[in-house]
Amino acid sequence: MDWREFAQQMASMARSLLAQTSVDDTLKSITASAITLVEGCDAAGILVLRGVSVQSLAPTEQLVVDSDRLQERLREGPCFDAARTRAGERVFRIADFTAAQPRWPAFAPQARELGVGSMMGFLLFTEDEDLGALNLYSHRAGAFTDVSETAGWLLASHAAVAFSSARTHAQMQQAVATRHTIGEAMGILMGGHNLTEDEAFDVLRRYSQERNIKLREVARRVCEHGGL
Repeated sequence: MDWREFAQQMASMARSLLAQTSVDDTLKSITASAITLVEGCDAAGILVLRGVSVQSLAPTEQLVVDSDRLQERLREGPCFDAARTRAGERVFRIADFTAAQPRWPAFAPQARELGVGSMMGFLLFTEDEDLGALNLYSHRAGAFTDVSETAGWLLASHAAVAFSSARTHAQMQQAVATRHTIGEAMGILMGGHNLTEDEAFDVLRRYSQERNIKLREVARRVCEHGGL
């Protein structure tokens, strides 16, 4: 491994991640970078846990999705462990799926049947939150070395910051758009029914609660139809 070249590639990737315009594009850039930057990596994806359900984000091939679903069904596997870990180990590696894996006795042989030769999982985390796990796969047994693990860990560190930043930006954009839509809906109600600002908002709020519809959806309907 030429670490100087790797550092230059990482710097280029970091700038590229910050330039992405959506969370989805950011995640796709992360998994594509894994294949380029981590020696032995044939496929990559990000696994996120929603309760007990697994969500596969930006998979580079179907193998990633199949592995995530297998880990979800079995409730075991290195990437599943990485995604639900709050403390302790943040890196998991299975060097050779042709060998017995006592830690994941059900997952390992079935993953081998999917075509997995070796794999690694890295927790994506910042000081404030755990975001999921970056999963790297190789079709070959023994493809990932200690050098691969170090490169993957460095990539995951950059990826976590970029993922968190992109998600925060998207949430802020959505909040601004929601406030704008609610304000527009309030204006429609105020003009059409001679209501004050507080009264118009109360109408939206009560309609939302009584019908169990999100406030932003109620506002959107008012804007589209000119009223409730």
